[in-house]
Amino acid sequence: MKITLLYGGESAEHDVSIISAHNICQAIKYDHYQVHPIYITKEGTWLKGKELRTPTAYESQLKLAKAQIPTWGESEGDISTGVEISPGEIAGEDTIVFPVLHGPNGEDGTIQGFLEVLNMPYVGAGVTGSACGMDKIISKQLFDQVDLPQVPYVFFDGSEWASHQDVIVKKCEGSLLYPLFVKPANMGSSVGISKVEDQEELIQAVTLALRYDQRIVVEQGINADECEVALLGNSDVHASVVGRLIKEQDFYDYEEKYINNRVEMEIPAQIPEEVSEKIQEYAVKAYKAIDGRGLSRVDFFVTANHDIYINEINTMPGFTPFSMYPLLWGATDLEYEDLIEELLQLALNQHQLKQALHQTH
Repeated sequence: MKITLLYGGESAEHDVSIISAHNICQAIKYDHYQVHPIYITKEGTWLKGKELRTPTAYESQLKLAKAQIPTWGESEGDISTGVEISPGEIAGEDTIVFPVLHGPNGEDGTIQGFLEVLNMPYVGAGVTGSACGMDKIISKQLFDQVDLPQVPYVFFDGSEWASHQDVIVKKCEGSLLYPLFVKPANMGSSVGISKVEDQEELIQAVTLALRYDQRIVVEQGINADECEVALLGNSDVHASVVGRLIKEQDFYDYEEKYINNRVEMEIPAQIPEEVSEKIQEYAVKAYKAIDGRGLSRVDFFVTANHDIYINEINTMPGFTPFSMYPLLWGATDLEYEDLIEELLQLALNQHQLKQALHQTH
């Protein structure tokens, strides 16, 4: 079997994707798979790297420059190269695609739709699950439909903000209490997210969020722990132990998470067993609500009174060395190498099930 590893991408989470791809490369069973790296530049160019026969040595090795011949840099600082291809050239038999892409144009159903057209098996949620999971507004509305508890929120788009800013500010301040969190509807890794304490900060935060998406959600701030659970499976889905973020501050932005790496994790979370079980139950319910497949990480708020509120679902969570998803499965007695293999097999199984369906009448 061949693995086509898609990574990079045009989103603001480009660099996180490279780190995730490097980490996954350490866990692939190279005696069973040929690994073909496909690097998508920030400008959207697809570069095919030289076949991988062993794990990558360092993260920057996967950042390819365009050339006539694919090569691997042999030491950190050396430039690796890849050959430009058209996206359709990745099509092939006996190939599983692992789209290690975070954010828009990767985790939002666009690349999944492309792979469906190519009729290729791929790791992770399908078009519907990816699109619904990525969009914070749509996912919140789906969670409402299945009675999952959430913090109060307000949503709007850029055109509404441009023409009715005062009305929207009054709506936020009338139904929510400061502090508030302002988020682009389609972005992850805390990119474009702000915590605000007053009206001036609210207006500034919306301006920032609109740089990343035309649809915005404003959420009620809450004094609570952040707990996360990992899911694995297709129709038969399994939940990991629950993890908890140990916070020294209320909010961690992109730099704190991925550059400074100041987020500490408690795995498993030291919370009552019945609270962990309820979080796992809610996570599976959310997964099924969006039509999840393969994998997801579901994030929750848990108050001192053990009230639980779902925050969001991530259909292609990070695979960096300090990402919660693989660490949670490690604590649930599923080693990294076995986790990657399971994801590949789930992709194959889902593809085979779809191939058995009648496409015409």
